[in-house]
Amino acid sequence: MSDQQTVLSAADQLREQKLCASVEQLTGAKVIKLDRQLRWRPAWFLELQKPDGEIIKVHARGDRESDVMPFPELKREADILQVLAQQGIPVPHVYGMCADPVAIIMETVPGTRDVSTASNDDERRSVARQYIDAIAAMHSAPLEPFADRGIEVPEGAEAIALAGLNAYLPLYQKHKRQPDPLIEFAMRWLRNNIPLHRTKPSFIAFDAGQFLFENGKITALYDFEFAMVGDPLTDLATMAMRESVEPMGDDIGSLCRYYAEVVGEPLDVKVMRYHHTLFATVACMQFVGSTTNPSPGDPHDVYIEWDIALRRSLINVLAENLGVDIVPPAPVARLAGKHRAILTMLDDALDKIGVEQELHQQNKQAAKRLVEYYQRVDQVEAELERLARIDAALILGDSYDASADLDSQMEEFILAAGEQSNVALISYLATQVERRVQAFADISIGQSAAHVRLEPMV
Repeated sequence: MSDQQTVLSAADQLREQKLCASVEQLTGAKVIKLDRQLRWRPAWFLELQKPDGEIIKVHARGDRESDVMPFPELKREADILQVLAQQGIPVPHVYGMCADPVAIIMETVPGTRDVSTASNDDERRSVARQYIDAIAAMHSAPLEPFADRGIEVPEGAEAIALAGLNAYLPLYQKHKRQPDPLIEFAMRWLRNNIPLHRTKPSFIAFDAGQFLFENGKITALYDFEFAMVGDPLTDLATMAMRESVEPMGDDIGSLCRYYAEVVGEPLDVKVMRYHHTLFATVACMQFVGSTTNPSPGDPHDVYIEWDIALRRSLINVLAENLGVDIVPPAPVARLAGKHRAILTMLDDALDKIGVEQELHQQNKQAAKRLVEYYQRVDQVEAELERLARIDAALILGDSYDASADLDSQMEEFILAAGEQSNVALISYLATQVERRVQAFADISIGQSAAHVRLEPMV
């Protein structure tokens, strides 16, 4: 068992006991080691011994326990992994489901996602192409087995193009508590620019680019919790979107051209940028509730970090789609925030809390990140609002109300505006996003956004 058991709460100890019992029943082996993975979702690595002495390694992929999922049933991902395995796609073997705590019980696959560990450039490029081979094979797989497991198969160009948006829309509508001009602009653009010539659906990872490799060989594709049936070019788009934070192993343009060779079809960069826009939009939609109406237990710091980064990714691709150059704004002045004293006290109080267990240290660090973030919010939020109102007044003209909520006014304008306003609106929205990225670039939560860029796809 884990050497952390003695410091776990009684509830956590019971939880892990139930997990071990379920894993033993599914595998027919005895748990001899259990380690909780220190990350933002519950996950465990287990070692087990079979009656004949063989040691096997198992991974328990826990439920997020957070209302940010368009497909909240974790068994759906287990079903997808089993179908992919039957179709010859390299994925972890699934032993079954643990009901309490909810978790997929699967084999632990050797390897790493970090392509910088490849022995040389040739190996790194080879691994990237092996991944392209795997997703191309996945895209050509028959859809009936997925439909038999309850995976929706869209029909027609509009349903295929908007598969991801339609999946996330109920979650967005459920959690939206305040206006969001950027998301509303993006959704309007997506509905007005559907690629009507794309009429053949495929099974797609949707959040593509996740694989493990060892000794120069792909060992598994993983993380299919967002997977669905849609346009296969979505996976190239999301793969490119991931590149700035998790490199694929080769130039994205080169990998896209290789994909075109493998499937025997020319690239359609315009469609790929459409699906980049859609994925970035739904990713922002996913965290609307988490950042404005947070739930206890959420990884709050992580969700804020992702929200800032994803909005920059969205604004980058929207600007390219509309042929607008993003002009870096002037630095935002940092003022002495009115909550400076209490935030300083809170940071000092956290420093005085001593913790030994690594999991609790991680929780403390998350709290420190949040305090650092809100110290910066306290310094810049008033100035960001002042500058945004100056920009918005130029667009809204006589309808601008200095006493009314700004985002409400901008969202109302966006929903009523015609295409002729797109350039002005995207310029306004880009300026607001870039100001926030700049304001938080030198603190921990802002680092991801600071590194986001739009990768060339050809």
